[in-house]
Amino acid sequence: QVQLVESGGGLVQAGGSLRLSCAASGRTFSNYFMGWFRQAPGKEREFVANINSSGGSTYYTDSVKGRFTISRDNAKNTVYLQMNSLKAEDTAVYYCAASRYGTYRREFYNYWGQGTQVTVSS
Repeated sequence: QVQLVESGGGLVQAGGSLRLSCAASGRTFSNYFMGWFRQAPGKEREFVANINSSGGSTYYTDSVKGRFTISRDNAKNTVYLQMNSLKAEDTAVYYCAASRYGTYRREFYNYWGQGTQVTVSS
């Protein structure tokens, strides 16, 4: 089992920044790919970004490229999502998740956090 706890969400004005954190416990964190997903009201949960186990490879959905950065610190068992130039359409509950596979497909992520709300006011 891997337990994940997100933090860092909040209310921010458009153009602002937030940094989300996801602390992991349980099985060896460094064995897993880590991903961030988000879910806006009335919409399906969508992929945002992922990072491989070493942190050397990242992948982003097109809508956040150049604005968001995913990173990890395996010594701290933590993955981060730095979000800059935020837009109203980034408003959602953000979830971190762990997978054995490097994929954008949520069905391959076995472990999920409880989510943290990000609200961007325009």
